[in-house]
Amino acid sequence: MAEYLEPKILYAGDSAVIVEFGDSIDMKTNAKVQQLRRYIECAQLGGIVEMVPTYRSLAVYFDPVEVEDVGPFFERLKILAQKTKGEISEGGLTIVIPVCYGGEFGPDMGNVVSHTGLTEEEIIRRHTAPDYYCYMLGFTPGFSYLGGMDETLATPRLKEPRKVIPAGSVGIAGKQTGIYPIESPGGWQLIGRTPLRLFDPEGEPPFLIDAGMWVRFQSIAKEEYDEIAAKVAAREYKPEIFPKSGDAE
Repeated sequence: MAEYLEPKILYAGDSAVIVEFGDSIDMKTNAKVQQLRRYIECAQLGGIVEMVPTYRSLAVYFDPVEVEDVGPFFERLKILAQKTKGEISEGGLTIVIPVCYGGEFGPDMGNVVSHTGLTEEEIIRRHTAPDYYCYMLGFTPGFSYLGGMDETLATPRLKEPRKVIPAGSVGIAGKQTGIYPIESPGGWQLIGRTPLRLFDPEGEPPFLIDAGMWVRFQSIAKEEYDEIAAKVAAREYKPEIFPKSGDAE
């Protein structure tokens, strides 16, 4: 499993192409995915409907009516893909996600305590310590797949998934952590909840977190959770977003 020497261009029907950069999950491969997306946006290629980044590839959907001659279109994509360097930098944007840990918002915190042997306070400290890289979105609208969790927090999924998990729930599954953007079923161990709205179909953009961004969890008390939740409901809350190399305002 490794990064490809040359990107692979795979055809997916008559209106999509997938550009693969490797067969492993790592930041260098994903950096190429994000770079290609930016290159395509800057090149303003006509006919593109949507781009969907994954851990190791970029799916490019296009309008086959508008892109009548696919030859030059695909050749341009190939050239842009070959330009990617996979340079890992501390750049990009960081968003601060306030989380109320444990209690009613973290019903599985006890499971994580039992599995890891750590105290709840230490779990919260280790979970909020790193900045997490968002590799991709998937599963449900706005669900971010984050990399960088302290492996001492790794805990298996629930044996029986819940039918309903509240939006904003923060969970752990194996060596991954993530946030449920909408109410949905799921089997992750829930350790907290954020009052922020990660998916807003009326928002512009509709997703609070995007692939290529960094996420910083911040522990808050129940009182602050309620205050932020009220501001979010009134559309008066502005999340902290700043350059990765900088500090929050």
